[in-house]
Amino acid sequence: MITELGKKAKAASLILMNISAETKSAGLTAVAKALADHTDIILRENEKDVAAFLKKGGSDAMADRLRLTKARIADMAEGVLKVNALPDPVGEVLGMTKRPNGLVIGKKRVPLGVIGMIYEARPNVTVDAAVLCLKTSNACILRGGSEAICSNSILTDIMAEALISSGFPEGSLQLVRDTSRETARELMRLSEYLDVLIPRGGKGLINSVVQNATVPVIETGTGNCHIYIEKTADKKMAVDILVNAKTSRPSVCNAAESLLIDEAVAESLLPEIADALRPFSVEIRGCEKTQSIIKEALPATNEDYFTEYNDYILSVKVVTGTDEAISHINTHGTGHSEAIITRDYRTANRFLDEVDAAAVYVNASTRFTDGNEFGFGAEIGISTQKLHARGPMGLEALTSTKYIVYGDGQIR
Repeated sequence: MITELGKKAKAASLILMNISAETKSAGLTAVAKALADHTDIILRENEKDVAAFLKKGGSDAMADRLRLTKARIADMAEGVLKVNALPDPVGEVLGMTKRPNGLVIGKKRVPLGVIGMIYEARPNVTVDAAVLCLKTSNACILRGGSEAICSNSILTDIMAEALISSGFPEGSLQLVRDTSRETARELMRLSEYLDVLIPRGGKGLINSVVQNATVPVIETGTGNCHIYIEKTADKKMAVDILVNAKTSRPSVCNAAESLLIDEAVAESLLPEIADALRPFSVEIRGCEKTQSIIKEALPATNEDYFTEYNDYILSVKVVTGTDEAISHINTHGTGHSEAIITRDYRTANRFLDEVDAAAVYVNASTRFTDGNEFGFGAEIGISTQKLHARGPMGLEALTSTKYIVYGDGQIR
């Protein structure tokens, strides 16, 4: 089955390489309209997924990742239009240089080809991934988690129908409907047809893909993000940013999982932080100094400082200063998003320079690490590696280049 999907996608990719910008625009416009027009049936299918997930004992926080609403579907449709309105990178020529022998050499931006995507319980990823791939003339094979199979199936069916009616080749967008581990492993090894595989989800999923894939992989998603409150920080700003980064949507990868706070302000500020987090029932797991200040804090283990909770849990550590904060982040972080709250310009710049992450913030929430917030319309994932892309992956990250060479009879 997976091989057949690969064959169809490969055939479609060869047509998509030369599909017109007008056809792509018409197809994405049709997708946005179809999503809006079919809101009721999407909600019905999504409710099946949510109900089954909760019946199996899934947490409310993780159910929120899975749940669609009218507003979220409207946002997805709007996101499609935003991507459609962005400049098309495919075909862009990146400079031409004339060599002494008369050859004129340049680079041209081209699609990657066939993109495979393995992800977990967020059906909005189905739309984001499909639209970004198709805007950049890539065919895509999507494989979501079993928790969202009803949602993903209806979304893919609606989009594929809209695309084909607009002139896209069959096989441009396909979904793996068998969510067994066997199909995931087959997709990881579909090197004859896939040009790249992008896992998006938790640490376990990403590690499994990295360790087992024979297809080139771009790692995305795992976010053990830190907020470091430096001793000169504005206290109200620090509390507001932490509460937003931890509680606005704790199940997503750009949510804060760990707080580092300078010992000079820990005694005065940690009680305020605990009070601000209490209405959200955030469980605090802290070092000994944290526990001495926040009486309800549980002891943090070393493993806690490495953990992406995706829940209302926060690890806290009191640090001696910026040296220890940076060292802790570079040791325990996942290279996703890190933030410092400070009024000291030099310390801010040092943090920006020395913290090794895809996105580094000064006096802002980590929740902004997002393709839409960065002006990309959407993202296929947030890459935590350094090759071939890093950070939110928009349109340009889904392309490659090829050299184009003009001659007039040169031989070597």
